[in-house]
Amino acid sequence: MAFAGVLTDADIAAALDASKDAGTFDHKKFFKSCGLHGKSADDIKKAFAIIDQDKSGFIEEDELKLFLQNFKSGARVLNDAETKAFLGAGDTDGDGKIGADEFVVLVKAT
Repeated sequence: MAFAGVLTDADIAAALDASKDAGTFDHKKFFKSCGLHGKSADDIKKAFAIIDQDKSGFIEEDELKLFLQNFKSGARVLNDAETKAFLGAGDTDGDGKIGADEFVVLVKAT
């Protein structure tokens, strides 16, 4: 598991189960139930590096759609409304993507 040493498999499974149906993803609930909310900024940035699949230093909209799949292969893709709400919550500078520091703030704000 890519998040080994940062998150437990049981917490990840619980968070994914709560988001398994279309329209049910809530980033605040997800970050709390998977345990990321309580982690250090360094651990959150480790998670960011995994989610930033193209290693651009940002999480773009297409990467957000696949957000749940970073936690488990075969997890569902976020729908457009979920993706836009997630991006809107995290993109504080309005550039259309989420940077590492923005991601830390987003996770900790839950």
